Amino acid sequence: AKTVRAIGVPEERFREDGLRLLRACRFACQLAFSIDERTLDGMIACRANIAHVSAERIRDEVNKILLSPIPSAGFLTMERVQLLDMVLPELSACRGVEQYGNHLFDVLNHSLFSCDGAPAVLEIRLAALFHDVGKPACRRELPNGTVVFHEHEKLSAQLAETALRRLKYPRATETTVTHLISNHMFAYSPEWTDAAVRRFVRRVGKPHLESLFALRIADGYGMRRTPVPGREIDDLQRRINSILRKEDAITVRDLAVNGNDLAGAGIPKGPQMGLVLDFLLETVLDDPAQNERHALIGLAMNFFNKYLTGKQDQSSR
Repeated sequence: AKTVRAIGVPEERFREDGLRLLRACRFACQLAFSIDERTLDGMIACRANIAHVSAERIRDEVNKILLSPIPSAGFLTMERVQLLDMVLPELSACRGVEQYGNHLFDVLNHSLFSCDGAPAVLEIRLAALFHDVGKPACRRELPNGTVVFHEHEKLSAQLAETALRRLKYPRATETTVTHLISNHMFAYSPEWTDAAVRRFVRRVGKPHLESLFALRIADGYGMRRTPVPGREIDDLQRRINSILRKEDAITVRDLAVNGNDLAGAGIPKGPQMGLVLDFLLETVLDDPAQNERHALIGLAMNFFNKYLTGKQDQSSR
């Protein structure tokens, strides 16, 4: 009958193990089944039992919902039986926070539908789930009536970190998810210079580019629950690929000099050398032709003597 139904008295089953509350949501989501009304009533009556379930067991069920074909169905069922605010209060707080412009949905539905539009990769779907949870606290209405959510990505990353840590996610997962959320609001345009593209790659990190673009596409899908053209991302990917093929320097490790080279030229190791290396990287991000050993050592010595020698003397006193 494609129905999830508790055996016997639902309340007894859910009191035996509070995790069954989430398992019912997960089974219905994975299998595209409905939940028996009597079972739903029992879930609501026993929802407080979720507090007795370990964070690790809750996390594992959340993961299975996230990796289901349509994860939004599982989270909407959690909301219906009043579990969402107990398990993911950061997400529950997004209900009723309206958006305008291209958005058809409030922040909660947009977030859930963004999960549906993301590839079935746990870190990307977690990022889609939490990418806008900072919006309720960041919402501001301007004098002309426009509603804005300035810098919501920063607060969203912080709230996601809180939720992931509470549910005992591995630190590597937490780091990846919050990094994606922090960077999901990039505003690419064809007017970006090649230097701007190189700085974007440096900030995001080459290993995270594909996931960030997938998150951005999922974010677009969640606006109206339909795919959106990805022309801007396609253009940015094309430009990034061109730069990577030329092997332009993106990180300090790509420079034609290293710390030993600078130490041999007379620059002391420590914080000042870090400043010199950062200066050299900024230089070659602007002009990749400068990434040549002799030129970089000359630039490094000039920068050190002009800007850092005085600081060194003051610190020694």
